[in-house]
Amino acid sequence: MEPLAPGMRRIGKIMRRMPGSSVAKATPEQIERNSGASAPEAIASILMGKRPGTVSTEDRTVEGIPIRIYTPTRAGSARPLIAYFHGGGFVFGDLRGGDWMCGAVADGLDAVVVSVDYRLAPKHPFPAGVDDCTTGLVWTVEHAAELGADPGRVGVMGESAGGNLAAVVALVARERGGPAVHHQALLYPVTGAYDSESRRANADAFILTAADMARFDSLYGGDRDDWRVSPLKAETLRGLPPALIVVAGHDPLHDDGVQYADALRAAGVPVELIDYPAMPHGFLNFPRFARDAKPAIEAVIESQRRALT
Repeated sequence: MEPLAPGMRRIGKIMRRMPGSSVAKATPEQIERNSGASAPEAIASILMGKRPGTVSTEDRTVEGIPIRIYTPTRAGSARPLIAYFHGGGFVFGDLRGGDWMCGAVADGLDAVVVSVDYRLAPKHPFPAGVDDCTTGLVWTVEHAAELGADPGRVGVMGESAGGNLAAVVALVARERGGPAVHHQALLYPVTGAYDSESRRANADAFILTAADMARFDSLYGGDRDDWRVSPLKAETLRGLPPALIVVAGHDPLHDDGVQYADALRAAGVPVELIDYPAMPHGFLNFPRFARDAKPAIEAVIESQRRALT
């Protein structure tokens, strides 16, 4: 295995010293306090980056769900439309966490990106997140013209738990006969490879451990055999949109992404799998410290461009 990149090793060591950084060791009170809580902006800007100045944002609430809309400031219309779902183990995360990724895609792809702040476990366990993300996608497509976007060029994107939700929402849309999704960008997604080699080999990795994943699973709930929890369990993956799947070498979820890519290919779905062997889970959240964050988001944009423009 390629050694963990120095920048991410430093971040990993810092995070391990932060109180409450491990959900496996957190008390129910700490989880409730931190669920949906935002880091101070100064810290968030340093750690997680920020959207480019060429992209504007608008916050709304639709059907009780907070969303953030990212739009390039330059003139344009009928742009590609991306629905984004943040990570955080279905327990943590908020709209701020996706600012850099969503802004980069809006700018680089010349797209409208809608980030969905779905309800979080344990207060709102499965299937609340699936329901909210599905509702967010439907609203986004129905209001595409208002947003200056093209309802015929729609993608979903998510990282970690949000990657799971993006994959599941694509399946839900297929099952319901719409809205049509034309691309899925799944960044180190949870797909249901529970007994994988990477989960064993990276059980004590920085950023995400096996113990953390077990706690996240218990808080989120749902049946592991339900494809809305584990998309690998879907009866068939045929008819899904082309996918880009990003995985990291020092990530327990590495094989979740690889196995889902294999399953999609076996079902006749075009897939591009990109492996960053020196990266840990969540590296795209740290663009100032992860040397592969910018190349990875550029790969996402290029894949979306091929499918959506």
